[in-house]
Amino acid sequence: MTSGTDGLAGRSALVTGGASGIGAACARELAAHGVTVTVADIDALGAKAVAAEIGGQAWEVDLHDVAALEELRLEVDILVNNAGVQNVSPITEFPPERFRGMLALMVEAPFLLIRAALPHMYERGHGRIVNVSSVHGLRASAFKSAYVTAKHALEGLSKVTALEGGPHGVTSNCVNPGYVRTPLVDKQIADQAKAHGIDEQEVVERIMLTDNAIQRLVEPEEVASLVAWLASDAARMVTGASYTMDGGWSAR
Repeated sequence: MTSGTDGLAGRSALVTGGASGIGAACARELAAHGVTVTVADIDALGAKAVAAEIGGQAWEVDLHDVAALEELRLEVDILVNNAGVQNVSPITEFPPERFRGMLALMVEAPFLLIRAALPHMYERGHGRIVNVSSVHGLRASAFKSAYVTAKHALEGLSKVTALEGGPHGVTSNCVNPGYVRTPLVDKQIADQAKAHGIDEQEVVERIMLTDNAIQRLVEPEEVASLVAWLASDAARMVTGASYTMDGGWSAR
């Protein structure tokens, strides 16, 4: 739902991993509130398609290449750090280069994007940083050492950003969804089935949703609605927080 009183109309945003899943839902939701969105993704065709749909622009970028981000300067009012990947493997078999790459994408790249965006936000006296974390930023699961480590680190980065940005009108928060109906989760289901030696439906029922109070996957649009609220004027006193959206999984 659009609103003329939420302070979003006329703002600009950058959404990473915006070509599909949660990122695409966030881009569409922000655009519906009058935000001009840059859709950043390594998938150039996907980013261009979403950008064309919402009247935004596309930025083809490989966020694993963190060196290329060191001198970047961003002039956006809203930064949504969403890009991420998953790898399901026991620690003893986890490829070290894969571990390093996942931390670069999900910790170092968000740090560099925040670093690039803050000067403009400070000048404007206003900014919103929303980091798409996970319940795995607050809890751990076996076979996901890099992902859990990266999301825990992102939580810390978000809180430090909140402390530094607060005096300048900049908020920083995490959104912590459970399993969301996205291509990334579809791949996790297949990987978990292989790791546990069970079929994919059993993964969903016995592993992913077994401890949920609400027995279904989260929809990307539900996450996007929370992201848009955190970017709005209504959330101007919300900072340094982590909002779970996991159907009660972490309540146990």
